[in-house]
Amino acid sequence: SVLELSQLIKELEEKFGVSAAAPAAVAVTGAAPAEGGGAAEEQTEFDVILASIGDAKIKVIKEVRAITSLGLKEAKGLVESAPAPLKEGITKEEAEEIKTQIEAVGATVEIK
Repeated sequence: SVLELSQLIKELEEKFGVSAAAPAAVAVTGAAPAEGGGAAEEQTEFDVILASIGDAKIKVIKEVRAITSLGLKEAKGLVESAPAPLKEGITKEEAEEIKTQIEAVGATVEIK
């Protein structure tokens, strides 16, 4: 139960001379400066979002299939559900390359 867990934590703190609250406080204070200052300049992972498909739906589906390795049905569903993420957590170079490929067939892409 919660009461037993609380007692166990107190016993562990006394036995090992540590505080269970300290790591949480360190994690919070450690993460705060990273978020505040230059988050935009330090961003290393980007998401490519298919904003709109334009007029050439079939060409866009073909490009999405080539980029994401999805099947025809999955790629069609993704394209029809625009705005939708194409790829997430990729490098800036890869995101720019995907944006160029998708925009070449008439769709609109955003990089976040």
